[in-house]
Amino acid sequence: MTPEEIESAVEAGMPQAVEDLKRLVAIPSVAFPGHPDEPVLAAAAMTEELLRGAGLPNVRQIPVEGSFPAVFAEAPAPEGAPTVLLYAHYDVQPPGDAAQWRTSPFEPTMIDGAMYGRGAADDKSGVIAHVAALRAFGGEFPVGVKVIVEGQEEYAGERLEDFVEANPDLVRADAIVVADCGNPRMGEPALTTTLRGMAAFTVEVRTLRESLHSGAFGGAAPDALGALMRMLSALHDDRGDVRVPGLPQGTFEGGSEETDDDFRATAGVLDGVSLVGSGSVADRLWSSYAITVTGLDVPTVSGAINAVQAVARARVTIRIPPAGDAKTALDDVTGFLQKVAPWGAQVTFGDFVTGSGFMAGSGGRARAAIDQAMERAFGRAPRDVGQGGSIPLVAKLSGLFPEAEILLYGAEDGDSSIHAPNERVNLDELRKVITAEALFLANYGA
Repeated sequence: MTPEEIESAVEAGMPQAVEDLKRLVAIPSVAFPGHPDEPVLAAAAMTEELLRGAGLPNVRQIPVEGSFPAVFAEAPAPEGAPTVLLYAHYDVQPPGDAAQWRTSPFEPTMIDGAMYGRGAADDKSGVIAHVAALRAFGGEFPVGVKVIVEGQEEYAGERLEDFVEANPDLVRADAIVVADCGNPRMGEPALTTTLRGMAAFTVEVRTLRESLHSGAFGGAAPDALGALMRMLSALHDDRGDVRVPGLPQGTFEGGSEETDDDFRATAGVLDGVSLVGSGSVADRLWSSYAITVTGLDVPTVSGAINAVQAVARARVTIRIPPAGDAKTALDDVTGFLQKVAPWGAQVTFGDFVTGSGFMAGSGGRARAAIDQAMERAFGRAPRDVGQGGSIPLVAKLSGLFPEAEILLYGAEDGDSSIHAPNERVNLDELRKVITAEALFLANYGA
């Protein structure tokens, strides 16, 4: 197929791609504990249906121990052509506070050329990008194709890592495309060349056998919530830099066009509120450690009683630069919290999760092919960026297949509000990514 034929095929297929994305976003496939399994399994079934409809001859669900099934598909390579593995995930983050959504999170809604809904960008747009790009070829693919779409990336994604390590031949490929990233701004193509790793844990603080009346005991009885707050606040200095020994600040070597003002606008930082940390935005987001308290188990304000708390818990997430080690960072942070715990409070840790970072190589045939494809689809060449988030599978694939080129991109952009209320994907951005992926497959197979 010529580039013009590919572009026409993608354009003709966009109405179906949009409808398929609507159907997929409408499924509340939250794979976190406490959420029902049925919607997650429904999303797996729909993903299987979509891949089969894209012309792939072999499509099936694969059990993953301790997790939801992965959907796998493949088509053999033409004589002499390379094989490409396409990755995405069909599970989504929980919607969070429904009151903060302008639309219902699982009722996909079109507003000004964008689709709003949980998972519309992260990462059901990645599933649809693969499906729609493959459809453009009508079942006659220019390369060998393998697709793996996992069902629990947002929670405990390392389970697929274990499966892949035990079954490397299933996903072996010459190039690997991970459609779980995006562009800093709409219309500005980018390839993610570094990923921070991550670690997470729950910390529990106990000081009393049971909570006590704050009038009768407050002032002498040690407050577990107060102790936990002191410990968590000790993780950062007054500027907001991480102050845990062994977790230094880094520098992003690729450079960045984003200024503090750009970041403030994208992140919605309120007037008069300063950014935290030091160094460039790229240094802080892509090459340095970051520690975030993502949840607290304490009495709610609406249900609070006048009591000194006996126990308090927090969920803490660490983002780790590509060269850092997740287990070491986990030990450094938990050790620090243990050290700064006041009043002899009893501190325990559990529910550990770790994932490694990633740094791309200098690039070869696949990188040249995607550069050319993105320049045609977007009208400008892509630039290298980092990503502060983690994709657990990428480091595993990089270690298993060191000769394979790994390309990370997607239809998300800096305003997509992934993991937050009002998530959305711009449909013209999605069209350009689909076009770029189809052109890449043709370029790479040529």
